Amino acid sequence: MVMPRSRRAVLAAVPGALMAAGLLVSAVGGVNAQATATPTASTVGVLDPAPEGLPTCATSEIGSLPADVEATSLYTIIPEESEARYVAEEVLAEVGATTAIGRTQAIAGAIGFDEAGLPLACSRIDVDMRTLVSDQARRDNYLYNNTLEAEKFPLATFVLLDVEGLDAPLADGETKDITLIGNLTLRDTTRVVAWEAEASQDGDNLVVNAGTNFDMQDFGITPPSVPVVLSLDENLRLEFDMTAAPAA
Repeated sequence: MVMPRSRRAVLAAVPGALMAAGLLVSAVGGVNAQATATPTASTVGVLDPAPEGLPTCATSEIGSLPADVEATSLYTIIPEESEARYVAEEVLAEVGATTAIGRTQAIAGAIGFDEAGLPLACSRIDVDMRTLVSDQARRDNYLYNNTLEAEKFPLATFVLLDVEGLDAPLADGETKDITLIGNLTLRDTTRVVAWEAEASQDGDNLVVNAGTNFDMQDFGITPPSVPVVLSLDENLRLEFDMTAAPAA
């Protein structure tokens, strides 16, 4: 696939363009995720109504913790060893049923841990939506300019509020199934979302594989309407594979 010149330029500028983008997530105060009353996510996806007892988080810079959150240790995402992607089921004219997958490694994030070795609320992950690439340049350009309005809303942001299923630090080589709960911002809409996830400790690195499903209308996203797309499942899946290393 030959990528348009403008898209290649954006990719070449990562992570610099990601760190320069101007989207912030707002709330108030920073709280240890394990110190609050732990809500139970009954399902993966948008939690509506949002569980009670979730902490709130002050505004933070891209890929970093708020200034009022003190972490005993901090892990930062390694972009070249991480990936974020969307997965959508569609039916195309002259092609039939197919799975559309858009991927990017333009990810910035910081995950803080308290003195007990448990993750802190307000840890933040940002993905540059301008760099998503699938196997179809026409699809990418339409999503970029219309569905996602990526120039206007360049980032998807996830701010961690709670972790279910983790009551002790992971040992080296240990893998655990957990649920991540937090604020997901797409375009100009923020919703509390639960992700099914698998977390493991690999030497010094933290590895997390997570996924969630939601309907487009949950975030005010209008499904593409073009002749080549005969139908599109409005239920989308978002996934990320993250490798994070201790901050220097």
